Amino acid sequence: MTLNEEVKLFWEREPCGTGVHITGELERQGKEWFEQVERNRYEVEPMIHSVAEFQRHHGKTMLEVGIGAGTDHLQWTRAGLKCYGVDLTDAAIATTSKRLALYGFSSELRRIDAEILPFEDSQFDLVYSWGVIHHSEHPDRIVAEILRVLKPGGRFIGMLYAAKSVGVFNVWVKHALLKGRPWLSFDYINWHYMESIGTKGYNTKELLRMFAMFSETEVRQWITEHDKHKWPSWVSRFFPDSWGRFISIRATK
Repeated sequence: MTLNEEVKLFWEREPCGTGVHITGELERQGKEWFEQVERNRYEVEPMIHSVAEFQRHHGKTMLEVGIGAGTDHLQWTRAGLKCYGVDLTDAAIATTSKRLALYGFSSELRRIDAEILPFEDSQFDLVYSWGVIHHSEHPDRIVAEILRVLKPGGRFIGMLYAAKSVGVFNVWVKHALLKGRPWLSFDYINWHYMESIGTKGYNTKELLRMFAMFSETEVRQWITEHDKHKWPSWVSRFFPDSWGRFISIRATK
């Protein structure tokens, strides 16, 4: 089994952000269930709106790589873009299709491995991918494909995980320090314990190198509730963004 096949099996069980700890006893994939998934996502990751700026891209053609539960994809359709979406899992395609239909929207969705995108060169004004590329066996291949399908002057907007963060430290304490294995690296923790197997993390310099073929790239690290939730609020409110788990990227072809 390839790494991407293992990743697929993990996310087929449950699209990101749809666990019962979030949705409780709500009817699965009912309207209230979707509303709770959306509410939680933007409470925990409020920076998505300021990074994506959904409404600024009205009328453009957009591809989302890794649609998950379709929360951000719904915002893109609401903002009046012509939307396409791909995901490694059937669960994400089915969940997002149902979500869009509930609100009267549609998108062209495909279940594929984004290391090879089934689209023409220079097809999209915008490609978006939030917290997905680092799960792939070959993230660099996805970035190359994103560059290929973007129009000249087109934009990539997304997020990848940081190699070192408070969130990774929390998991390192649980799986390394408390189990008598303090020599385990953060890279090891990311790979084996941060969601699906094979998850990677980067620093800002590494991401700038990954997107070096773009004409202009802007990166920013963000502290999130994923990092802070195990810490008392009177402590975590002093954590700087440079300790955060998310690195946003905005790059121009």
